[in-house]
Amino acid sequence: MFPRLILPRLQTALADTRVVLLSGPRQVGKTTMARGLTQDGRSYVTLDDHTTLLSAQRDPVGFVRAFDRATIDEVQRAPDLLLAIKQAVDEDPRPGRFLLTGSADILTIPTIADSLAGRMEVLRLSPLAQAEMRSGRPPGFLDRAFGGNPPRSEQVVIGEALVEAVLTGGYPEAVSRRTWSRRTDWARSYIDALIQRDVRDISGITKLDQLPRLIRALAEQSAQLTNFNALGGRLGLSDVSTRTYTTVLEHLYLVKTLPAWHSNALRRLIKTPKLHFVDTGLLAAIRTLTPQKIAQDRIPFGAVLESFVFNEIDRIAAWSDQRLLFSHYRDKDGAEVDIVIEDEAGAVIGVEVKASASVRPSDFNGLKRLSTAVGDRFVQGLVLYDHDQVAPFGDRLWAAPISGLWT
Repeated sequence: MFPRLILPRLQTALADTRVVLLSGPRQVGKTTMARGLTQDGRSYVTLDDHTTLLSAQRDPVGFVRAFDRATIDEVQRAPDLLLAIKQAVDEDPRPGRFLLTGSADILTIPTIADSLAGRMEVLRLSPLAQAEMRSGRPPGFLDRAFGGNPPRSEQVVIGEALVEAVLTGGYPEAVSRRTWSRRTDWARSYIDALIQRDVRDISGITKLDQLPRLIRALAEQSAQLTNFNALGGRLGLSDVSTRTYTTVLEHLYLVKTLPAWHSNALRRLIKTPKLHFVDTGLLAAIRTLTPQKIAQDRIPFGAVLESFVFNEIDRIAAWSDQRLLFSHYRDKDGAEVDIVIEDEAGAVIGVEVKASASVRPSDFNGLKRLSTAVGDRFVQGLVLYDHDQVAPFGDRLWAAPISGLWT
């Protein structure tokens, strides 16, 4: 069992908020965490049980009324329960009355988002981060970055060990398997179950046979600009269908869109979003990447590593009290920054990801362009690379080990 670093935030939320939703992909540990919080007299039910699901769907108000305090697992399978829960917590507003878990983003349903506004806090549980697997302590990466300090060079993971960490990903079941063939088998079964069960639950998509082809095509696009028109054309799908199907996969936490950074003062910015797979173990399995293949051809590793770094930073942010905005920067001259992080005060960090063990001054060109664009709000720019040394490259510019993310 790995420690989950979102747990203190979850316990705090239950102490002062009527409804708490723990949301995230299937099989990342939501149920395990939720069941661990039933020792205080909280009832536990799961809507993955067919009989329980039918009861919740047929009489949502009566189902909710049966519980004083409850954990309801996989609540997206009966979204009408949310309106019944609203009524229950308005009548009895004690904190911590309902802990919900969901494997789909139910807040995309407008009536649900509006009905529970001010009554529910949403927390996200992702696949395991490296900090959870290696030290069990929250890393100081974001605090150091916004403090103007470079990452620390500790717990260094480079070379073949870094490749293995990236291609393994963070799903507990995949991490526990010791061979690449078994991890790939698990990942394929996971994708099949996602398509056959969860897509049906949250969407009206009927042509499920098109989704495996789309997922494979999206895997090839991970960490790249997403041109839905071109992507759909290769698959025989319309632009609208491609966007709709991709949005469903995003609601199921398979992929995540990273918007382009923009400024009203700058006209030469590319506005196309990037797309990242939420777990690089799944991404590697879909692309049939293994350490042996990467050793023979390292080119595919760059994009997978970029998604890995984005996911690690995104998970760190989920544990933090800071509210951060993520984007990417690219202008029409080709200057780019893989990840732009902005805090509530407007301070900006730029992160560029390199799969190589060396860094050149030209690797900072995009970060310098970003610095000029944001002016005094620019705190620092980092090039994270496959090495163990921190090195300065000019004013507020650093090359630093990728493993600084979990130190």
